[in-house]
Amino acid sequence: MTQSVEKTPAWLPELRAELIAKKEELTQRLEKINANLRRGYDADSKERAKEFEDREVVDALGNEARLEIQKINEGLQRMTSGDFGSCSECGGKIEKKRLFAYPYALECIDCAKDEERRAAHKHE
Repeated sequence: MTQSVEKTPAWLPELRAELIAKKEELTQRLEKINANLRRGYDADSKERAKEFEDREVVDALGNEARLEIQKINEGLQRMTSGDFGSCSECGGKIEKKRLFAYPYALECIDCAKDEERRAAHKHE
């Protein structure tokens, strides 16, 4: 009995290109955020307080960008290794529609819903 070798889906290069473009956009945004964070503070104490608040918001945005870049890198790695689109829970396929909507998905929609239900019951 021979094993069937799955070929790469025709849509995968398109999604890879989208992820790479998103990563470049986030990297540029992160560079701007970092430049903003390195900027000096105003001598006026009221203005400085406002700048501290702004800095916290900008820092949070930077953390979000870094996390998304990490998820993109992991997705690209899974594409390279051939694991992309396979559910980490049940081993089934993750639907193309889900992957285009949420390319960082590690679980098929059924397993993700099961996980959400378990988490909801845990917090009750």
